[in-house]
Amino acid sequence: MLLQQYGSYTNPAAKIGRMVKSGHLIPVIKGLYETDRSVPGHYLAGSIYGPSYLSFEFALAWHDFIPEAVYVFTSATCGKKKKRRYETPFGVFTYRDVPIPAFPYGTRLYSEEGYSFVVASPEKAICDVLYTCSPCANRSELRQLLFEDMRIDEAAFLNADLDKMSSFAGLYRTANHRLLVSMIRGLKR
Repeated sequence: MLLQQYGSYTNPAAKIGRMVKSGHLIPVIKGLYETDRSVPGHYLAGSIYGPSYLSFEFALAWHDFIPEAVYVFTSATCGKKKKRRYETPFGVFTYRDVPIPAFPYGTRLYSEEGYSFVVASPEKAICDVLYTCSPCANRSELRQLLFEDMRIDEAAFLNADLDKMSSFAGLYRTANHRLLVSMIRGLKR
């Protein structure tokens, strides 16, 4: 967009470079700039690497499922086959794959101050996190992982939409997700 905007200049790239030097543009990553230094990082996460949505620890903190503040903008992608990490003036952004069948479900588009960004529901964020964890041997280990290691608030977990979480878990096809479905069935009895 900037190259189009400054297309009438003899050297649009030089104009953009001068704007960066003067502080009118803040480089986020190569080819992506922001004009406002105070923009919260989560507004930019989907533009840095995509397709993606904010998930994992960031989404769990966003929904008050974990007590810790999260200082890394953790996002889910699909079909990329590797992790990505970007350190920018707006924070650290990480991107991890989730299975393609699970990717499009359980997210919500938010709009704030003219920016739009996508965040996983807490049910989806739990499933995304479990996808990145080593397999648990049984439901007891899974409970320890969720409520002690990850420090997920047990009351928040029980108030979540467990049917939806179980439905999402079926899309991942891992041992942890099978245990999660089993644990949810046990809670509903």
